[in-house]
Amino acid sequence: MIALLLLAALACQVPAVPGAPQPTPAPTMTIAPGALIFEDDFSDPGSGWERRAAAEGIMDYNAESYRIIANVPQTNFWSTAKRDLVDVRLEVDEGKLAGPDENRVGLVCRYTKGNYYFFIISHDGFYAIGLFQDGQTSLLGQSEMQTHEVINRGTSVNHLRADCVGGTLTFYVNGQKLAQVEDTTLTHGDVGLLAGSFSQPGVDILFDNFVAIQP
Repeated sequence: MIALLLLAALACQVPAVPGAPQPTPAPTMTIAPGALIFEDDFSDPGSGWERRAAAEGIMDYNAESYRIIANVPQTNFWSTAKRDLVDVRLEVDEGKLAGPDENRVGLVCRYTKGNYYFFIISHDGFYAIGLFQDGQTSLLGQSEMQTHEVINRGTSVNHLRADCVGGTLTFYVNGQKLAQVEDTTLTHGDVGLLAGSFSQPGVDILFDNFVAIQP
């Protein structure tokens, strides 16, 4: 059931900016391996993440964190850091403030013209790596979301890490590698955060300590 809901919901996402996705410029940065590309603890409301409020949901800074609320079922919201990167290691702390445990929370890499890779968990213990391209969702390396005991349930905090290196995509939760897949569809793009709902609205997620590292 959760896999079917994922496929249906991701096909009708709500972009951070209404209308056509913003183009992503060609990558230009060359950074030494292991170097910090950038970090954000969301203490500065002017650091560049989306600030949007609508009946469907909210994305905004919130008391030195970043908050995404999905007020309607089967909806995703995402926000990007306005960076164009090729290979990157992303990390963030996330926690559920309110709403159903059956939700979607995660990281995005190689966002280009509305297409991107996603690395998500739910607060009832499921995870997946996937590709959203041309309005279609594909899970990579698995036919449905899988469960794992390392994922903290309920309102407990999870530390997420996503490595996008060449054609290898790797997902870690709370320091443990859960999945690794190969895919070469997307080669570069923006990075960011995603949260959304399945059948129940009211998903309310806080993010903190976002970092991007050169792998």
